[in-house]
Amino acid sequence: MVWKRVFSGSTTDRESRAHRPIVKEAENAWRRVSARRLSFLIDAAAYYACLERALEEAEEQVWITGWDFDPRIKLRPENPHAESLGNLLERLAAHKPNLKIRILVWAMGPIYSGKSLRLFRKQKWAAHSQIELRFASHRALRGSHHQKLISIDDGVAFVGGIDLTARRWDTPDHLAHNEVRRDPDGQSYDPVHDIQVVLDGEASRAIGDLCRSRWKASTGDEIGAPRATRVAWPAGTVPVLKNCFVAIARTEPAFSKGKGRREALRLTLDALRSAQREIYIENQYFASRKIGALLCRRLKEPDGPEIVIVTTRSSHGFLEKVFMGGNRDRLIRRLKQTDRCGRLRVGYPVVPAGDGSEQEVLIHSKVVAIDGRFLRVGSSNFNHRSESLDTECDVAVEAANEEQSAAIVSVRNGLLAEHLDVDTSEVESALRDTGSLVAALDRLNTGRRGIRAFDGVDDGGATNLVWGTGLVDPRRPIRPFYRTHKLIRRWGGQFFALLARLFPSSR
Repeated sequence: MVWKRVFSGSTTDRESRAHRPIVKEAENAWRRVSARRLSFLIDAAAYYACLERALEEAEEQVWITGWDFDPRIKLRPENPHAESLGNLLERLAAHKPNLKIRILVWAMGPIYSGKSLRLFRKQKWAAHSQIELRFASHRALRGSHHQKLISIDDGVAFVGGIDLTARRWDTPDHLAHNEVRRDPDGQSYDPVHDIQVVLDGEASRAIGDLCRSRWKASTGDEIGAPRATRVAWPAGTVPVLKNCFVAIARTEPAFSKGKGRREALRLTLDALRSAQREIYIENQYFASRKIGALLCRRLKEPDGPEIVIVTTRSSHGFLEKVFMGGNRDRLIRRLKQTDRCGRLRVGYPVVPAGDGSEQEVLIHSKVVAIDGRFLRVGSSNFNHRSESLDTECDVAVEAANEEQSAAIVSVRNGLLAEHLDVDTSEVESALRDTGSLVAALDRLNTGRRGIRAFDGVDDGGATNLVWGTGLVDPRRPIRPFYRTHKLIRRWGGQFFALLARLFPSSR
């Protein structure tokens, strides 16, 4: 279902578009491929446990592609005897002679996340001949490699917003204080909410292709597909969808004579245009001019959809507060000024703290759910970087039948139920009684744990983005010194590897 850029025409004309597909391969999706099974892993505790089971099945190829990586984390930190991720990978390599484990991490990730390069010195786990750690350079100055992908023998794959690094693990309870929720240095951290997709079938082979393509782009090494894909579906993981089609959408910056990829942004915009009744969004940032303008146009429609946005309130660091936080606040004020019919809710989740106060839950997820027909999960934030500068990967399901539609609605209701600390059945009951996503949210949002509204002060109509945003959150690649950056791209990974050799680990 594709809407005109200017939302005009009769209701009948709009409804006639309801059966047009959102996903269009080669336009807003790289590939549209089938998945035998697919499940949504809500929060990193579920993802890490599922991943550990899947890794044990690996025989030939494991690809770990991410913004950041920390070998010290434990996939099951609630188990005091659990091995670290690095030791797990070393053990698998030692017991499986045909297994190759390749890890691609953005070269600047360890610095931006506050970790030292000492993590990547020749430690025991990384010294194994079957484990190869490489640093991803990037095509665009100040761009980052932001995809979070794992492929295991092309048989099972994981895609979403969760890196294998510190300060990601949490449970759906999101307790204000959880003794298990500590980073490898023993420091506690705030609750964090995120989501990852696990899938198999043809879709998992496509994710394997994407991992190999990204590896080649960063290292120059071309690796063939694995010979066998006999990886069992992770035990204990219940498929939410079976025999469905999955859209894979990428973002890649344009470089030299090569075209960039903006499939992820196009897919998101097309999905938002298609909404008839409800738009549900979870995103870490809310600073995209294009998305904000489109949502304003949808709110101006007299019979447009309801919009519920769950995002992060607290910003970390001066630049993020000024630019991401400031632009978010302005866009939210603009949306509220546009909402004349009460169809908008924008908020951030909180949980009760022991002293009677509230603790915010960091939203790190990137979710778009449209009516009962479309659900997108991935790495793309609602900011300008994710639209054309960083490398991103999102996956989406467009319902082909009532069973798949019911599954999409169930996942969305489950996310809302988690934030409101109610059972999913209560969300379903409230939706039946009110016929409205906004009314259901208002009815259930009465506990100490819930979604608090953004109550920004009116800025007198100053709804433009903060000056200087283009420098911090650029909309397109910046290339003031093309030839110099070409050398950095070519030799950047080798430079970081050399640093690791110059300063060997004390182990």
